Order: sequence, then structure tokens, then C-alpha cells
Amino acid sequence: MNGTIAALVKRAVEVLQDIPVNDPVKEARLLVSHATGIRPDRLTLELREDASAEQAAALEALLTRRQAREPVSHMLGKRAFYNHDFIVTADTLDPRPETETLVANALGARFATVLDMGTGTGAIILSLLAESPNAKGIATDLSPAAIKVAAQNAEALKVADQLTLLESDWYAAVDGTFDLIVSNPPYIALDEMPSLAPELSYEPRMALTDEADGLTAYRKITAGAPAHLNPDGWLMVEIGWTQGPDVAALFTEAGLQNVAIKPDLDGRDRVVIGQKA
Repeated sequence: MNGTIAALVKRAVEVLQDIPVNDPVKEARLLVSHATGIRPDRLTLELREDASAEQAAALEALLTRRQAREPVSHMLGKRAFYNHDFIVTADTLDPRPETETLVANALGARFATVLDMGTGTGAIILSLLAESPNAKGIATDLSPAAIKVAAQNAEALKVADQLTLLESDWYAAVDGTFDLIVSNPPYIALDEMPSLAPELSYEPRMALTDEADGLTAYRKITAGAPAHLNPDGWLMVEIGWTQGPDVAALFTEAGLQNVAIKPDLDGRDRVVIGQKA
């Protein structure tokens, strides 16, 4: 199957519609771009060009992987998030659009120092540092492989000199206090795992679930927050959309003030924030 670049896009759309995926046309164009080496922004201009046998074969290989529900980001090796492309691997949780709600809220706070726990790709803290060139940050993760990916992303975004990366179990290796603490911890309850999309089986399980009720990480994060926040400093975490009241209660129990639950663009509870007195 050769034909034109347009024929490759049509083929990809047909396969993706049968899986199905949320946006088969968008995914098709990304996969065709990757298979052909044509930049996404030039694909439309080259739709009438002939496709080579090698390009067609490369696309078929990608479609086979997608039919096995491998995430597109793993095939491309990157994921777009908050104005940047981030390297992703099977060792990191994919940055998702709803997490941009956490970044947007964090940028609304004044901070010179920031701590990001469970950083994964580094998407959250690196997005913050890229917008705040005078700020310094520490990012932690329990996974050495994830730390390496975050370091690569820090270099790519040219903020490596603003960032210190630590292998740490939450606050264990962290010293000092911060103006801002952020985290997108594992919040999926164990009994919810079987109902997740198949694509999530390609992502690190420890970044998804606490193997319990989904609140374990929040208990640890909120308990340690007062000792690691500067006066008037903020704690902000991403949550599952049903967890707002439970996590907000943990913030209040930890003595934080101005506790609020913030929605994402779909109107679902997505971020809980609180401030040290």
C-alpha cells in the first residue's frame, strides 16, 4: 500500500477509528508525520506527494503498535504540554492536558523556590521554571529512570541551571523550605485500576496507584507540607475529579489556610490549593 501521503492518512484514520480512539484524524496525522519524516506543520502541503514503500511500511508498523493500545506518545517519544514538547518513556507518566490546570494555578502564586514531588518527566516544575527564569526548584522522584528523563527535559528547555533533581521518597531527601510545593501523585485507587484505559498499562504503575484508596500520597504530602513551606507558601496538588473534598480536608487538618478546589477546563475538580499561615 503506497499511493500518496493523503492515502497514508486515510489508511491511518480507518485503522484508528476501528480501535477506537478519541481523535483518529489528529492521531493519524501524527503517526503519518512520524512515519514519513514530514513535519506536522507541513503535512497538509505534501498530501498529494507520492509515498514510498518504506514510508508505508513504517506507518503499518506504527498502526500495529497502536492497535495493541500503545500510547502515541511512546511511539513519538514525546508529548506536548504547556507550550513545550517533553521527552516521555515507559518510565514516566505521560503529561496530560488536565495537569496544565496545576501549572496555571501555580503560576498565579509568587514564588522564588519550588518543590515538585513525584516529578516524572518534570513537566510541571520545568513548565514553571521556564516561565519564571529567576526561580529555583527541586524535583524528586522515587524512580532513577524518571529522574534521568526529567534531566533530559530540563536540558532541552534550558532550565537545568535552575533545577536540582533528587531521588527521594516524598520529603525523605529534601532539606529546606519553599514558597511553593506542587505534586501530581499517584491517586488512582486499587479497585479502579481494572477499569482504566488499556494505554495506561504502558505507564509505570507506581505513578498511577498507591495500591490502596488513592489518598496515601496526599496524607504524606499534606503532613509534611507545613515543615517545608515558607510563611505564606502554597501547596498545590492535582487530584482525581472525585477526590476534592477528601483532599481539601487533609489540607485543613494539616493547618493550611485558604484551602480551595480548582476545576479544569472541563469543569471537573482537578487541583487543591492551600496556604501556610
